[in-house]
Amino acid sequence: MKTEEYGIVTFNSTHHAISGEKIFKEKEIPFKTIPTPRDITLSCGLSILFSLEDIHKVKELYSTNELSIKGIYKYTINEKVKEITEIKW
Repeated sequence: MKTEEYGIVTFNSTHHAISGEKIFKEKEIPFKTIPTPRDITLSCGLSILFSLEDIHKVKELYSTNELSIKGIYKYTINEKVKEITEIKW
């Protein structure tokens, strides 16, 4: 049984999501822009999916005010079962 784990960053607006993409590229953090899962929020349509190995980099971007985000979530896929939990930061 293979379990995949990712991080998801959500934003307050599409403008912030586009700015987030730019910052992830500049910092060379691998990511993928995805539609925000409905299980998280209906407010902004775009989120960034990234490897959980980079969670410390994402938290640092937030703490230095380089990244304006709404929330960070852990996204787990286990045998087609998907689970989303909020990461406290």
